Amino acid sequence: MASWYLGKYGVSQLIGAASSLADDVRMMRRGFRWDRPRPRSWPEPSPAVPDRPSNLGWARMEPVRSIRFLIQRGLMMPFTEAMTGVQVEGSEWVEDLERPAILAANHNSHADTPLLLHALSQRTREKTVVAAAADYWYRRPVLARVVSLWLNTFPFSRTGGPQAVLSSSHQLLKSGWNLLLYPEGTRSTDGRIGEFKPGVGFLATETRAPVIPMHVRGTHRVMPKGQRYPLPAPVKIRIGRPLEPRRGETSRAFTTRVENAVRGLGEGSEDPGLTGSWIDRWRATTPRRSSSEPWPS
Repeated sequence: MASWYLGKYGVSQLIGAASSLADDVRMMRRGFRWDRPRPRSWPEPSPAVPDRPSNLGWARMEPVRSIRFLIQRGLMMPFTEAMTGVQVEGSEWVEDLERPAILAANHNSHADTPLLLHALSQRTREKTVVAAAADYWYRRPVLARVVSLWLNTFPFSRTGGPQAVLSSSHQLLKSGWNLLLYPEGTRSTDGRIGEFKPGVGFLATETRAPVIPMHVRGTHRVMPKGQRYPLPAPVKIRIGRPLEPRRGETSRAFTTRVENAVRGLGEGSEDPGLTGSWIDRWRATTPRRSSSEPWPS
């Protein structure tokens, strides 16, 4: 325009330049989408590899711990008692743990976690984190923060290899936290126990943490898969004696032993090797730590 104003170019040159610019715009429009800077010839971005979720360590710090205590004691526990009248058998095994442990339970419903936390003593519950499926609960940041505040969850990969399982779980165990895991990897649709994934055995054999088998019955009626709202139904939880990998036992063999223990609890077995003798249960209630011991971090 400045060149035309100074007389260097005429009207015909100006019209030619405008026409050339219009051709360029049409060409760009054919090749690109206007809502994003991607040529049409490029494939769509794949959502198959999601961003690695945050570990949300803030959920295990103060004042969040105190807020969660108030939420669980004031809302969650009275509600679960009113809805289910939950009965707990073998609570002495989670009364006062000698060292950080893995709590392995069957999985029927979203109601499992509040009820299993209810079955723990206050001391154990305050030091327990819950493995939440990273591809389900952590896809939406707001939902991830809500469940982390309410239940003290951390992202757990259901599809990754052993290293994905160990990445954050190992560090949490070393820091003094108990881990509540669902080795089936997904909820059952009919209350029957599915095959356990080998991750729990691998984690136990690598960290030497004891595994406490737990079985919850009735939650598939409280909140079955696909149900949005809980319904009143009786629930019973059985807790077995801690299991530890034997010398030379592979992680898969130990996973099978944990699975058999959870199945035995569900079938009502009273085998002392599973539930412990009366003297074993009495010893489990003996205090092991001073109440002044600091919380894990």
